[in-house]
Amino acid sequence: MSLPLQGLTAIVTGAGRGLGRAEALELARLGAAVVVNDYGQGGRDGSGAASAGPAEEVAAEIRATGGTALAHTGDVGDFQQARELVELAIAEYGKLDILVNNAGILRDRMVFSLSEEEWDAVIRVHLKGHFNTTRFAAAHWRERSKAAGAPVYGRIVNTSSEAFLAGSAGQPNYAAAKGGIVGLTTSTALALAKYGVTTNVICPRARTRMTEDVFARIEQPTEGPDPLAPEHVAPLVGYLASPAAERINGQLLVVHGGMVAVVDRPRVQAKFDSKQDTFTYDELDTLLTPHYADRPPGETFAAAEVLALKRG
Repeated sequence: MSLPLQGLTAIVTGAGRGLGRAEALELARLGAAVVVNDYGQGGRDGSGAASAGPAEEVAAEIRATGGTALAHTGDVGDFQQARELVELAIAEYGKLDILVNNAGILRDRMVFSLSEEEWDAVIRVHLKGHFNTTRFAAAHWRERSKAAGAPVYGRIVNTSSEAFLAGSAGQPNYAAAKGGIVGLTTSTALALAKYGVTTNVICPRARTRMTEDVFARIEQPTEGPDPLAPEHVAPLVGYLASPAAERINGQLLVVHGGMVAVVDRPRVQAKFDSKQDTFTYDELDTLLTPHYADRPPGETFAAAEVLALKRG
């Protein structure tokens, strides 16, 4: 029996550890040849020397179970190295079919203390890193589609975060980058659909070194599976990368242990019309102030919605 990703080639960035590793293993299990990308720095803030170790170890793990994989240790935040990553997949396996963008770092700080370098570093790896790989994968699929005179097979799965949905007080750079990734996803989904490519984005909740502070108070169960294990996220990535997901495009999905939630686009909560040509301050005060009267001071626009999603 053939596997759903048999004959397909995938790139997974940030695949040396955590979520990326689990996703690379899952894609390989489903039959894909996987290019495991990881820059290999030791610190989750992007500090430390680059190392081939993490990517090589995951690639070796895939090969040990009978799969096909090779390692790439370039920095996806660098435009040229991202080009080389895509070119490597094409040169080794003849084509690229699946791109999973997962690489990222953290430089947590309150907005009033955040340095320019801390802002730039996080935006570079997360948002620019997603763009860089997408740019070259998209060009590959467009060229193939034009040569064939028909749509080709292409899948992009991007990685955002619930930090973008509800905000995260100590992560303005991270939340902004993750929000930007959602915008990049929806734009790319529209641009590439006619070439046969789908582009979706997930907000995973998992216990990794990137989230060790967030889930520090949630103990791992002594028996049974950890609901925050990255392995709960990987099957959704494998599904979105498969032919079965051909009708899913431009979607945002929240995923964690045993739960997938499809997030709708923002809806109009209330609408107010001026009784004259344009609003005055007094008219806005009369209309809007009562509308927010029951909301506690400081509550953000998405807090209630995200709380409901978590409960669901």
